This record gives sequence, C-alpha cells and structure tokens, in this order.
Amino acid sequence: MPPVKVRALELGLKVHQPASFRSSQAQAELASLKPDVIVVAAYGKLLPPAVLDAAPHGCLNLHPSLLPSYRGPSPVSSAIVDGLEETGVTLMLLDEGMDTGPVIARRTCPVLSDDTAETLTASLFKLGSELLLECLEPWVEGRLTAEPQDHSAATVTRKLERNDGLADWNLPAAALWRRQRAYTPWPGLFTNWQGRVLKLLEVEALSDAFAVGGGPPGLVVALDVENGAPDGPGKHGPVGVITCDSVLVLKTLQLEGRRPLKADEFLRGHRDFMGSQL
Repeated sequence: MPPVKVRALELGLKVHQPASFRSSQAQAELASLKPDVIVVAAYGKLLPPAVLDAAPHGCLNLHPSLLPSYRGPSPVSSAIVDGLEETGVTLMLLDEGMDTGPVIARRTCPVLSDDTAETLTASLFKLGSELLLECLEPWVEGRLTAEPQDHSAATVTRKLERNDGLADWNLPAAALWRRQRAYTPWPGLFTNWQGRVLKLLEVEALSDAFAVGGGPPGLVVALDVENGAPDGPGKHGPVGVITCDSVLVLKTLQLEGRRPLKADEFLRGHRDFMGSQL
C-alpha cells in the first residue's frame, strides 16, 4: 500500500485502488463519488477523458519541475544531472497530454549541493502540498485562472534505465558527481571491477584546478589523505578515479553481494583495487 492509502485507512477514510482507469467500471466508480475536484500526484499514467471530465473543477496535478521545463517521468533527476541551482513545483490542470495542461501556480525551490533525487523529491512535494492547500479553495471558487504553457519552450525527460547509472569515466568529474546524486536511490552510480558490480555510494569531484598528472580515464589512483588530490591541496578520501578533466574521489563503495564500506576499509580488504583500470 502506498503511504497515502495507509494514512487514509488510519483516518477511517474509504480508499479505492483500481488497477487502471481504462476500465468503464473504474470510471463509473469514480463518477459515483461525485467529486468536485480531483488531485493527482506521482501517478505516472495518462488519464482517459472520462476521468479528466469527472469533476466540474477538473483534475489538478502536482509536477516536480517548473513547467514547461522538464516534462515527463524524471524531472528531479534530470534537474540534478543538468546542474540546476533552482527548480520547483507546478500545480497544473491536467489535459490529455503528458504534463501539457495549463498552469495554475508555480513555486521555486533551491537545489542544494548535497541534494539527491530522493531528498529533492521530498522537498518538492512538501512544497507542492503547501501550494495545493493554498490554491485549492480559490481555484474551486473561481478566484484563480490557469494559464496555457509555452509549448515552444518545453523540454521533456525520459524514463530512467539501470544502465544510466554506469559510470562513464570520459565525463568530467563534476558530471559524474551530479549523476551519483541524481540517481540516488535508483539506479545509483556504479562501475564494473573484476567482473562484479561496484556501487559508488558516496563520491566527490575534485576541482578542475588539480592536475591529473597522466593516466587514462578510469584509472584508480591513490590520493594523499591529508593533501587530497594527487600531490595537491585539500583533504579527501584515499582513492579516486581519473576522469577526462580531474579526479572523482571515492568515499563509500559497495561490491556486489557485500556491505557498504568506507574507501579506506575497502582498500584494506581489496589491495589490488589500487591501479585498476575501470
């Protein structure tokens, strides 16, 4: 049961959970409730016209981006991958398209440097719930209007796949660091070592100012714990991987079938990891 259903049952509310709204039975059941307005959040499917027209004040949707930017199924992860410093949540009136309906209200939200898709999603939907409560009554009373989106400015995200999390060492270190945050909790950032999946649970990008000092992308190198980068200033973990422009510090790793380990502990148990080509 999703958390909303659990809480509704605790409050003694009746819950309907149809497998799909495509069936005429599910549509009739919804219509029998005579809803004034319908609220949709993180549903993930397009609603048929019979559902969109079931309530006189329409179906309202909370979408975790500032529409028309980042339509589609992965707006939060995409915002982190793209390095946005600010995103937001949109309250919109659903139509038959994918996140194409007119906008009722937007609220901005900063993307913090340590935000993951998990933490940012939580922040956005907390903000969205506040926005919904603020707008619901004036919307039903006709004191708010919905403005059409500028479809020419739209961007569309795609559904994430597991292979998105495979580290490409030809990318800049900062891009890999953003991917690790964007793909937490799924699919995560990972690489392959000795025929096994190695999850990179905590990483950090060193500054471009650090000279890599030779070696191909994907080479595992030792870092000076006190001085950080290879012979450079700063304090980081003991191991990193060369990228196209710098070094990605590995802080916490998890080998397939094993528990997560801090980098120094992982190295004690896998001394042949240093100098590996990933």
